[in-house]
Amino acid sequence: MTTYDELVARGLIAQVTDEKEIKELVNDGKAVFYIGFDPTADSLHVGHFMALCLMKRLQMAGNKPIALIGGGTAMIGDPSGRTDMRQMMTKETIAHNVDCFKKQMSRFIDFSDDKALLVNNADWLLDLNYVELLRDVGPHFSVNRMLTAECYKQRMERGLSFLEFNYMIMQSYDFYALFQKYGCNMQFGGDDQWSNMLGGTELIRRKLGKDAYAMTINLLLNSEGKKMGKTQSGAVWLDPNKTSPFDFYQYWRNVADDDVLKCLRMLTFLPLEQIEEMDHWEGSRLNEAKEILAYELTNLVHGETEAKKAQEGARALFAGGGNTANMPMTVLQEDDFEDGKIGVLKLLVKAGLAASNGEARRNVEQGGVSVDGEKITDVRALIARDDISDEGIVLKRGKKKFMRITVG
Repeated sequence: MTTYDELVARGLIAQVTDEKEIKELVNDGKAVFYIGFDPTADSLHVGHFMALCLMKRLQMAGNKPIALIGGGTAMIGDPSGRTDMRQMMTKETIAHNVDCFKKQMSRFIDFSDDKALLVNNADWLLDLNYVELLRDVGPHFSVNRMLTAECYKQRMERGLSFLEFNYMIMQSYDFYALFQKYGCNMQFGGDDQWSNMLGGTELIRRKLGKDAYAMTINLLLNSEGKKMGKTQSGAVWLDPNKTSPFDFYQYWRNVADDDVLKCLRMLTFLPLEQIEEMDHWEGSRLNEAKEILAYELTNLVHGETEAKKAQEGARALFAGGGNTANMPMTVLQEDDFEDGKIGVLKLLVKAGLAASNGEARRNVEQGGVSVDGEKITDVRALIARDDISDEGIVLKRGKKKFMRITVG
């Protein structure tokens, strides 16, 4: 199976332009492609996962990835998928987030020996002269066509600032700059970026001639990736200080049954033949597939050691005991106790399983709290310091939130 055919078989490609030329470039390892990342936080999250895995997959086939950090476009903000204007960030915040992205991307992409590039569009966008840009780029964009783009249509009724209206021009200029500076001949993006991506291809061909070798691939990076990157409590981060390796593992261990095979195809590097065999698994074997997914992705992001720890801790939890050493842990201090005891509500908040005493109270009243498997139904329940062994106790809220409690 060719590289391109595998991308199709894994469900990664939704729409392309110039398919024949794209197939040849990708299969021959001659694609120089870029994917953009907006540095709106100080960590990537699993919504970026599909893009990172795709870059790694294509690099393994001999192609050259360019990770484009949007330090310049972040000064404007992407209106796609938004109902209101993004909060503007300072240059210092953007620079800090860019540095964090670089470290995390290195786990996926090999930047050594010019095998891949990491560039920041602030390097060319922030130096542009406004009047020169208007004269150079403005004639190649039709306002009427821009207003038909989905990313703008969704905002017209609520209000679209002129600042955000420029985002398509800036992203299109990125492809133009990358084409000239680095020979970038292909761009990848999510389905909500399609209009911006086509704008970049058209800008290159209008300015440099119809024979300019620039193409676009549209991948479901955002519609699927962002969906997978969100939970009821917010984003699942790749930074272990924001989402622990154990919680990262648990997130994938608890994906919906209908999503397991899709995630395995899109995000792991397991052979397709092995994944297709799992398509017939049911019951406990489906849980085994979830374990495989969780382990593979935790290994990819956090390494083998952390993946094994997370797996062992999760198995101990589902087994109702066993080795709890690798579960996430909260260490109580002596001053957390009053007369040698701590209330269950205070303990839930201390362990980060509830945001407030009020939320903790509701969790207990709804029957969702247990200690070492024993349900707690009294909101005034106390846990004695002497009842917490050296190995600790397991405090659980709901089906998926838990913490090992020890005393320092």
